Amino acid sequence: MFAKRMMWIAWPAFLVAGLLEVLVFGLVDPQDLEWFGHPLALSRQAVYTLSFFAFWVLTMVSSGLTTLLSMSPFEVNRCPVEPDQRPADCARDGSGCC
Repeated sequence: MFAKRMMWIAWPAFLVAGLLEVLVFGLVDPQDLEWFGHPLALSRQAVYTLSFFAFWVLTMVSSGLTTLLSMSPFEVNRCPVEPDQRPADCARDGSGCC
């Protein structure tokens, strides 16, 4: 289930990052960008690559938060340990989770 949920996060974020890349650099030339008043010492391809990954990470965080907030309390608090494998000092009873 974890891999499936990660794909729910990563794939839409990848598509949105690609769209943002096209929109931003359709309007902005990477050679015109400055960092604290100094021109960037990077090639166009490096700026495209770094900004794509920055867009991807930001949209993955957004999708991840949406996925986390859509989970039920049971899913969030579920114990991954089977009842017969739980430690003896587990505070929960056998009906729920550890």
